[in-house]
Formats: sequence, structure tokens, C-alpha cells
Amino acid sequence: MNSAEKLRLLRRRMQEQGMDAYVVVTDDFHGSEYVGDYFKAREYLSGFTGSAGTLVVLPDSAALWTDGRYFLQAADQLAGSTIDLMRAGQPGVPTIGAFLAQRVPQGGTVGFDGRTVSSLFARTMAAALEGKNVRFAYEQDLAGAVWPDRPALSAQPVWELPAECAGLTREEKLHLLREKMRETGAEVLVLTALDEVAWTLNLRGDDVRCTPVFLSFLLLRQEEATLCVQEQILSGELKEKLVACGVALAPYESIYDRLRAIPAGTAVQTDSATANYCVLQSLSGAKVLDRPSPVQLMKAMKTPAEQENFRAAHIKDGVAVCRFICWLQSHVGKEPITECSAAAKLESFRAQQPDYLGPSFDSIMAFGPHGAIVHYEPTAETDVPLEPRSFCLADTGGHYLQGTTDITRTIPLGPLTEEERRAYTVVLKGHLRLGAARFPEGLCGQNLDILARLPLWEQGMDYNHGTGHGVGYVLSVHEGPQRLHWRLPENQKVTALAEGMVVSNEPGYYAAGQFGIRHENLELVQRDGENEYGRFLHFEPLTMVPFDRTALELSLLSEEELALLNAYHEKVRAAIAPHLDGEELAWLMAATAPILR
Repeated sequence: MNSAEKLRLLRRRMQEQGMDAYVVVTDDFHGSEYVGDYFKAREYLSGFTGSAGTLVVLPDSAALWTDGRYFLQAADQLAGSTIDLMRAGQPGVPTIGAFLAQRVPQGGTVGFDGRTVSSLFARTMAAALEGKNVRFAYEQDLAGAVWPDRPALSAQPVWELPAECAGLTREEKLHLLREKMRETGAEVLVLTALDEVAWTLNLRGDDVRCTPVFLSFLLLRQEEATLCVQEQILSGELKEKLVACGVALAPYESIYDRLRAIPAGTAVQTDSATANYCVLQSLSGAKVLDRPSPVQLMKAMKTPAEQENFRAAHIKDGVAVCRFICWLQSHVGKEPITECSAAAKLESFRAQQPDYLGPSFDSIMAFGPHGAIVHYEPTAETDVPLEPRSFCLADTGGHYLQGTTDITRTIPLGPLTEEERRAYTVVLKGHLRLGAARFPEGLCGQNLDILARLPLWEQGMDYNHGTGHGVGYVLSVHEGPQRLHWRLPENQKVTALAEGMVVSNEPGYYAAGQFGIRHENLELVQRDGENEYGRFLHFEPLTMVPFDRTALELSLLSEEELALLNAYHEKVRAAIAPHLDGEELAWLMAATAPILR
């Protein structure tokens, strides 16, 4: 069936249930950014495969909202689907709530699967519909009802992250969380985000592609804890270890009954940004403390052990990526190479590194015009040969036992146009300026974003995505609460950058139909002295891969920027050279040689 046929079946179900609109989000039951195949109902119905988007189906029309990373991709994938593309945040584009307020009649019904819609999003919709006496029907999974061959719910084995990697044992983490609960007066803490449960218990899984988490909820009290999980995914040894540290096991689907059984008036802390609507509805008798989970900030500020391990992981990853770039530039045009085969080649280089666990996200390997699609992912249908010209934008990453990586290099494959060289250099100027920032403690990413964008703005250029995101430790490659973006996060508080946080530095530029450029390193926030103005911080680059000297328009680089680039390349050479030899070592030495005017 095509999308139009699938939507017809959904509308028939909507009519049977008396619904005037049905909302299908991208989330799983835990507010995850990336989800398992069982939860990809929005993708199934619409044909849009991006990792962010919300589909709203009305009796006579449908619309899909997504952000700037996916405007080009969504426009292409929604063509002919009868679904209108809503470019979120653009002038004249209504929010989902405003759209529903315009289209749903007085006293109407909006349906959605309350297990997949966050409480925060439901609250936002309710606020927009205030005064219209609209009812929410949240107990019907209509999308699942019209999906005949839906994949099964994932139930992959769980494994233990050694305490020496994490720097804290699960007992220590549970103790720290209980201290936080005492500070807030919470009698029960409900952890609904998968990465938060995994971090707390030093466990990892494989229920979400490229994100080593497992389907679960954790209820924490001062004297006990309950992990709601599919028990078959835990080995006997892990069950014994959990019970030994006071963690009881319960069926995954029992979470809602357990929440409803909490005595009335009990102070229960949960985070509406990730807790689904059914979770909050199940707590109707409790005294709900709706605030960000304490785990968010705890896992964002890496322990000394995690920081040291991150450095080791990025050396391994740097070796793999350097070998790949050397291979690609010496073989393109001499043998058949496509986007997909190039991505597979890079994966093979990573797989040769010790303690490699797998990719941290699906590789973005984009040649020429595909590079302008910010989150393009090559498939059998879109795969194209790489030619000895223009750029290949390679945004990839890996999980190692020592940490998670995320790197983008825009790789010249042959002669470049003047416009390509200029854009490459201007984006690099922004990357270097941000990476060199020294700033007082207490600043947020919103305060620093301008450093990366200013060189582009001066040229009348910009990019329609954030400049940086946090990265988890063998968890999600996109992690909050820290971020680098001039836009404030909707309905969320901003978070100051703090020592131990890992953030990406990834300005870009995208010329639709021509090429795309992004330069991305991961940076570790470090202390940088203290004086009468307070404590200062700076960024330590973790990523160890050179930028391409041949793509630069040197006249656009200041002496300071050139010195920053040379200093970075010197660090890369010292870190990576001991692990290469022969042609690959010669490539690295040439790629990191000091640039002189």
C-alpha cells in the first residue's frame, strides 16, 4: 500500500472512533530520539524516514511537521503522498497546536497513542485547544491497527558496562539519586528515558538501532527500586546482581498498574518531557513533581574515568577515519565507489579497532548535491557513484567500550569550484572560533553559538540546524540537556555548560542542489583558571582527524585562525601517527603539515 491508501484505512478507524484528528509522533514509549522498528508508525504511514517528525491526520487532509535538518528530504519523500509538509519554525507555518485549533471543531476529539506522546507535548496541544472543549482519546493505537506486518517489540539481550568504564558503580549512582530525591522531597522517582535507566544501572542493550539501550522503566524509592523490563533480556547473573543491590524486577508492561497503585498524595517526581501521557494519567492521584530528571545533568557531566576513556575512543576512531580518507582520496575515480560502499568501507576500518561495538548512528555519506540534505542517508534507491570532483560529506560515528564518537569531515574528491572552496573555508572559520572559546562558567550554548555563525553571517550565509549537541557515554549520540543553538529550546530551561560535558562543534553550509559542508568535532568542556571574575572554561578537542588543506582559500583565514588550525593538526599528528605506517602515515604527515602563507 502507498501512503494515501494507508491513510484511508486510518481515517476509517478514526471515523469509527469518532475522532476529528489523529496525531502520530516519532517517539517510542520513552521519548527517545531514535526508536526501534516497532515504533516507526509515522514512517510507515507517511513514507518519511527522518528521525524527527509528527504526522497529523484529519478526515480530509494530512500534514507532517519536521525541522530544518529534514526539509529537503521530507519534501522529496512526501511527494505524491497527499501529506502537506510543514517546515517547523519557518514564517507562516503554524505549530501543531495552532493547526489543530484551526481544524478541530468545538467539542471535537483528538486521538493519539498516549504511550508514545510525551506529557509535555500533550500539555502543549491542550493549551492551544483551550476553550474548544476538545477531548483527548489516548488509549487507541490506531496506527498499529492499520499496520498488518508490524515488527515485533524488540527484546535483545542486556550487557553490563564495567564500573571502571563508567567511573561509578550502580550502587553509587542509586545512592546519589536518592540524595537528589531527598533534596526535592520526592518519595518516588520515575525514570522513563531509556538512556537514563541504562546510565543509572550501568547496563546497555540493543533494543534501538545504534543506541545501546533496552526497553525499561525504573521506579526508585529510598529503600527499594523496581525495574520494569522484559525479563528474558536479562541473564541469570545480571538478575542476581540487580537483586543484590536492591533492584526488584517486574514485567515491562506493568508500569502503568504500578503507577496507579501508588498511594494518593505520594510525592512522585517525573519529567514530562520524556514521560508519556499514559504515565502522567496513571499518576492522577499522586502529588506529581514535574521537573527534569536529576540523571540528565549527572550523566552529561562525565566522570574523570569517562573523560579519559573518551580520549582513548577518539584516538581509535581517528585512526579509522584517517585511514578511510586516505583510501577514499587515493581510490576515487580509479575504481567503482558509491556512497553506500564508501560507508561500508569506513565501517570496516572502525571494526578493526579494539573494543569497537558498532555505529552510533546510520552513516551520512553524501556526494555532491546529496550533501545539501542535512541528514541524508544513502539507501539502495538513492545511492550514487562518487566522482573525482566536489565533496563527499561524511557524518559518521561509532560506539567503543571507551566512549561514543561523532565526526563530520567534508572530503574533497577532486577539483573544487571557487564557491566550494570559499564555503569550506568560511565554515571552518566558524568551527575554529568556537573551538577556541574561553568563557566564564554559567554561560549556555546560546551564548556561544554566534562564534560559529558569525563568519557565515558576514558572508550572507547560515545553516538551519543547531551548532552542537551533547553526546552520551556508550548511549545516545544526541544527549541533553546542553546544546549549542541560538534558538531557545521550546518549553525547556536552558542549561549552562559545565566541566566534564561533551558537546559537538558542527557549523555547516548547504547549497541546495549543489553541495553541502559540515565540520564537526566533539569537544570536552574543561576548567580554564579562576580569577576575580569567576571560573573560566574552555573546549578540549576530542576528535583527532585533520581538515583538508587543499580545500582552503587561505586569503579568508586570519593569522589567528591559521595558527589555531596548525595547532590542532599538530595534536592530531601526535595522537594518530604512532598508529599508522606506510602510505597512510605519509598521508597523515602531509595532511597535518604546518600551513604557511
